Amino acid sequence: MMTALTFHGGIHPYYGKELTQGAPTEEMKAPQRVVIPLVQHIGAPCEPLVKIGDQVFKGQRLGEAKSPVSAPVHASISGKVTGLGSFPHPSGKEFPAVVIESDGRDVWAEEALADRPDGLSLDPAALREIVRGAGIVGMGGATFPTHVKLQVPAETKIHTLVINGVECEPYLTADHRVMLEQTPELIEGIKILRRIVQAERVVIGIEDNKPDAVARVRAALKGEPDLPAEVKVLKTKYPQGGEKQLIKAALGLEVPSGGLPFQIGIVVQNVGTAVAVYEAVRFGKPLIDRIVTVTGFGIRHPKNLRVRIGTRVRDVLDACEGFHGEPGKVIFGGPMMGMAQHSLDVPIIKGTGGVLVFPRERVAAEPFRPCIRCALCIEACPQGLLPNMLSVAAEGLHFEEAKHYHPFDCIECGCCDYVCPSRRPIVHHIKHVKAELTAKKAQAVKKAS
Repeated sequence: MMTALTFHGGIHPYYGKELTQGAPTEEMKAPQRVVIPLVQHIGAPCEPLVKIGDQVFKGQRLGEAKSPVSAPVHASISGKVTGLGSFPHPSGKEFPAVVIESDGRDVWAEEALADRPDGLSLDPAALREIVRGAGIVGMGGATFPTHVKLQVPAETKIHTLVINGVECEPYLTADHRVMLEQTPELIEGIKILRRIVQAERVVIGIEDNKPDAVARVRAALKGEPDLPAEVKVLKTKYPQGGEKQLIKAALGLEVPSGGLPFQIGIVVQNVGTAVAVYEAVRFGKPLIDRIVTVTGFGIRHPKNLRVRIGTRVRDVLDACEGFHGEPGKVIFGGPMMGMAQHSLDVPIIKGTGGVLVFPRERVAAEPFRPCIRCALCIEACPQGLLPNMLSVAAEGLHFEEAKHYHPFDCIECGCCDYVCPSRRPIVHHIKHVKAELTAKKAQAVKKAS
């Protein structure tokens, strides 16, 4: 298989996908308790629609999105609401959440499901409203509300819908399993997404470390002569799955600094998101579960599991027969961009593609040292930035100086941290710069008003 499609920069970390890439998805038993945050997306929190003591059913809406950039949340089991308040969240903060104790029946809400065999014939606005109502967000980890991303300005012409099947984060194989196990649903979801954004063509990007997925999707496309779609095989390199890197590699186009893909006629959607869109349009199913890769050398039996949203991570780990040795770190997501957790009571949310467990002996802790100006971070940066200068400016609290190095173009992929011989927390420094500059801008706007 020939491949030369890639982007500038990037790294080749240990991928660790062999632990689960051949593991078929297993259905995890519905938990006895779920904790469903009212914030599972970029944007405003939902407003609760239930109270303690209410009986709820699977698929019932628990929180309503009142803001344009938000997404409703739904019950993933049937049972009684036993808690409503602030609970630990994968972000490291506490957010409002609804706690449900299962009644053991797993009964669907009547309003949750709808049979729409002709769903693809609906107009784009109606399809977008179904996506909104189902609470679908970007399932590749970004969690941006999908209906908002599909709201293309009337004056903008979308020439290409890009479907992201890259899954470049080490260890994770959930999207790989989607492409292998739900190929027909993926193709139907792509058709729906294409209809919503009125794209002229579809490009599906898959890294060359997934030849079985490439073959499966290409075979499925042969049976769709009316779908102008092609698979583009991309070089395995992190972060190939970043939106801008994917667009550059697959299409040879660049999203301008500070810009968004739709401004150059492109919309990008994840393969898992496409399947969720199909299930919502065809069957009315809201986003209440997802495939999660539970993996790492600190877990006894790595697996790909279909997990109900709101399931506590301790229950997910139990489904894999617990820790292998003494755990050192539990991460939601992959090792590059994932977030270490402080509690095993945090729930799986819509953007949780993986739970990664490292044993204590594999968790290194050492102090960082001064920058030695080796420029390895500059070579690795997929955005063409100067991470070293941003890091030094942040360390000295020179935030105005940091503006000259375009901190907001950083995608926080972690390539700079990975290659730094001084073990500097460069991404942390850049996040600090972003937060300070954003806060300063907000204060200026408030003062001006």
